[in-house]
Amino acid sequence: MDGLSKDPSPLLAVEPGYKNVLRGRQLVTWVVVCVAAAVADQLLLDDTAFHGFPTTALPILALISLSTAPQRIYARLRYRLTDRFLQVLRGWLFHTDTIVPLVRVQHLDVTRGPLDKMFGTATLVVHTAGTHNSIVTLPGLSPERAAEIRDIVREHVRTDFA
Repeated sequence: MDGLSKDPSPLLAVEPGYKNVLRGRQLVTWVVVCVAAAVADQLLLDDTAFHGFPTTALPILALISLSTAPQRIYARLRYRLTDRFLQVLRGWLFHTDTIVPLVRVQHLDVTRGPLDKMFGTATLVVHTAGTHNSIVTLPGLSPERAAEIRDIVREHVRTDFA
């Protein structure tokens, strides 16, 4: 029997502010796409039956995406830290279950971009030995929780080498 089936610790949710970080990132992307579509609409579709369609349809699609995708991504991002591994579950279109044995961790980073600072979140970046999936990220943590997990894993790594 593996360690996962014996572990009773629950999967934990990330910070609710992470939904706003996702919305902010999507908003920037959608603004660029909508402006590009409006310019292309005026330059390329001026004398066609499709004139005005991209300028109207893409902002509607952006609003639908901004109102649904961040909540879905947030709801399906969970993590668990045990004394042996870090598990990260994510994905609403494609489900990914990543398990990082703590003995494989080489170093850890806690990163915060402008949106993370604005909404009180941070990302834990775990670098492991190997090449395939050697970097595992856990976004949406509070800065304090990310630092706490970093310190727990770092202490575990130290005891493995002592």
